[in-house]
Amino acid sequence: MTQIDTDSPVADGGATGRTRNPAVMLLAMCCGLGVILVLLLMLFILPSLKSGPHDLAVGVVGADTAEFEQALGVAAPDAYEPRRFDSEGGLREAIRNRDVVGGFVVDGPDVHTLVAGAGSATISGSITGTARAVGTATGSDVTVEDVVPLPESDPTGIGIGGLAFPLVFGGIVPVVAFRKIFPRGNAWYLAGLIGFAALGGIAVATVLTYWFGSIESGMWTVAGAMALGIAALALPLAGLQKMFGAKGFTIGAMTMMFLGNPLAGIATTAAWLPEGLGAFGQILPPGATGTLVRSTAYFDGAGGATAALTLVAWVVVGAVLYALGAVRARGEDQTESA
Repeated sequence: MTQIDTDSPVADGGATGRTRNPAVMLLAMCCGLGVILVLLLMLFILPSLKSGPHDLAVGVVGADTAEFEQALGVAAPDAYEPRRFDSEGGLREAIRNRDVVGGFVVDGPDVHTLVAGAGSATISGSITGTARAVGTATGSDVTVEDVVPLPESDPTGIGIGGLAFPLVFGGIVPVVAFRKIFPRGNAWYLAGLIGFAALGGIAVATVLTYWFGSIESGMWTVAGAMALGIAALALPLAGLQKMFGAKGFTIGAMTMMFLGNPLAGIATTAAWLPEGLGAFGQILPPGATGTLVRSTAYFDGAGGATAALTLVAWVVVGAVLYALGAVRARGEDQTESA
């Protein structure tokens, strides 16, 4: 029997015969981890630093609004994109349909500001502050009305605003847990993921309604939105794991955790994030779920159709990946047994 010399360069450095210098490996690892740390810092902090009002669609009603629009642009440059409406009623309807984030009814020296706190407390606060700044500059009398307010028990929207991390966590953990319980039972495994998604949606909606008071009606539609969001996270991760193994799951989970989480914009909505990052975040399940939950909780579903279709697409992709992975695994088992 041939013995392998464990002290030889080949055994230590591989087939090339080159030894690995521990100092070089240490330096390379430190540099690599340092780069990852900086990237994570940018992903989690840069969106907040660069966030703010930019081209927010607001409605303007009035016979002569040119002076007001000019003052609005001076008070908050590039923050708002005014859109003319024929009547106050039309503007209110547009706010409830989430076509605009707020608006101004200009009646001579008076400016009646309309906001939607339930759409985003941050954006409504920004619109209110800008309207008052314009009023001070032009001598106008400014009043503010919240057309779609948040519940009195959660006036700042903390309940829904804090869903990003629990949502991502709830979509990742079941994939690992149910795989441990059902390592070979595909049907039971998928049933576990879907069952948890439904239960998780109901649990979150119940807490938001009866504990936090963050929503006052539509509990079951919110539960459905959350369930769809959890499924849109869990099934693609399960599909990646089935198709590509642990590496596929790891890459998918890291993408959802380190991209989907900070770019979801659940607390402020995607409109508050930097334009490109906000749009990208809405493609991922956490961002789409946040939009759908807010729409179903406060706007009777208005503005949530695109988010719902995005989540359904993720579910379908996950199911297809899992089916393809299962077929490949079955073929490999048959080859090994032959």
